[in-house]
Amino acid sequence: MVERKLLVLFGSQTGTAQDTAERIGREAKRRHFQCRVEALDSYDVANLINELLVVFVCATTGQGDPPDNMKMFWRFLFRKNLPPGSLCQLDYTVLGLGDSSYPKFNFVAKKLHKRVLQLGGNPLLPVALGDDQHDLGPDAVVDPWLLALWDKILALYPLPPGLEIISPDIRLPPKYTLHYLAEDSPHPDGGLLQLTAPRALPSEVHPFAARVVSNQRVTAESHFQDVRLIEFDVTGSGITFSAGDVVMIQPQNCPEDVQQFCQLLRLDPDRHFVLTPTEPGTSLPALLPQPCTIRHLVTHYLDISCVPRRSFFELLSYFSTNELEREKLQEFSSAQGQEELYSYCNRPRRTTLEALWDFPHTTCAIPPEYLLDLIPRIRPRAFSIASSMLAHPDRIQILMAVVRYKTRLSKPRRGLCSTWLASLNPEQGDVRVPLWVKKGGMKFPADPDTPVIMIGPGTGVAPFRAAIQERVAQGCRGNCLFFGCRQKSKDFYCQAEWEELVTKGFLMLFTAFSRDQEEKVYVQHRIQENRRLVWELLSSGSAHVYLAG
Repeated sequence: MVERKLLVLFGSQTGTAQDTAERIGREAKRRHFQCRVEALDSYDVANLINELLVVFVCATTGQGDPPDNMKMFWRFLFRKNLPPGSLCQLDYTVLGLGDSSYPKFNFVAKKLHKRVLQLGGNPLLPVALGDDQHDLGPDAVVDPWLLALWDKILALYPLPPGLEIISPDIRLPPKYTLHYLAEDSPHPDGGLLQLTAPRALPSEVHPFAARVVSNQRVTAESHFQDVRLIEFDVTGSGITFSAGDVVMIQPQNCPEDVQQFCQLLRLDPDRHFVLTPTEPGTSLPALLPQPCTIRHLVTHYLDISCVPRRSFFELLSYFSTNELEREKLQEFSSAQGQEELYSYCNRPRRTTLEALWDFPHTTCAIPPEYLLDLIPRIRPRAFSIASSMLAHPDRIQILMAVVRYKTRLSKPRRGLCSTWLASLNPEQGDVRVPLWVKKGGMKFPADPDTPVIMIGPGTGVAPFRAAIQERVAQGCRGNCLFFGCRQKSKDFYCQAEWEELVTKGFLMLFTAFSRDQEEKVYVQHRIQENRRLVWELLSSGSAHVYLAG
């Protein structure tokens, strides 16, 4: 009897590919497969030669780039010295998730499919290309593809005699079991961020708890947008970076939302618990201490402010004791109900917490151990670093617009991370933010004589502030900046700093204030007016041009 094992590997940036991979994992369990679902970079790629059946689910980011959690796998797979037949025993299929409004639509999935084929893999189906631009989103492709996939897989690996596909009416067990600790048992306080010197360089799994030094609003009080220049102290972290790099920040939910969530689900925020995996081989969530309090879980881990996905409503429907609520939840998780789900959730940007309010009978019946299956983890947010270590040693600064906008819902929508960061007041004591640094996509010229043309409207100027500070510290003078905003008096970030550098001869500055006169003026108008200078820098100075928005 052939072992019925399936491996689902995903590369995910925003969580959609992971969500889809977990859906495939659930469907595999209903068909009695031993199934593992893993991020591509958590999987030991050297074992791929021993796998018989793999489903790859991968997103494409930026200009055809692989997501962060599959970069190592990607580099390994494209090594020139891999023998052509090394994956000849592998049956595989690739599902891509992309956005057809980008030129390199689903580039990663197409390239992965081709590479595994080159290495001798046997494709079960043509590569499937999910598209965010479709009215029903990627599910328009995923749903029919999954039906075809199970036909293929069950032909190769039929159900064992006497077993049937587990009915969709039956709830699968949770990924983890949650054991509450007795009220009086001693608890090591795992909930606090480790403020001791980290062992390794800070990373997603071991972020550095950086102290907030300052948090200053850089737009006029009368301006519609609140933009902050925030400074963090990273002394002793071992963090180094250069212009163009990115700081990753792990945000948290606000206390009011945490309290509401606990009340809705009738959870005691101060109860301690430990998690154990339901199946051997499942690893525990890396970012959760053991033991942990419900408050820590909800504050730092569960993304209760994200817009819930279809899988959320599907799992929620199993807990429903109320017929009306259950019917609505089942509709939202069906293929036919996707347009309605889009109008309910995605268009108005309704949060998970708000959706739970709308299903009160179901919400109070959610078993706590299913929380980690139901709600994804809070993802880190990326910010361009807006300062240079040469100008500000042991400091990281970011320029951040606070996200706030209206939809048809009465309450304004707020960005989780920017709202949290804006609320931090370093004058009220020792305020810490978990962060680490990643290489960015922008590299500035090593030769100090190469001029640089930077086009950075709005907060897009952040990486250029880092570059200018770095280049000025190195004595480079060929710095040309085109900056645009609405009004000189309201959102001209870092005005004094730029003007001082112009006076000292380190910077050529061209500004476009779109609302300061009758006709709107943007950075492209300033580039056109200064076309001779721009051409001069490009043709005889071999200038590098950078654009950030």
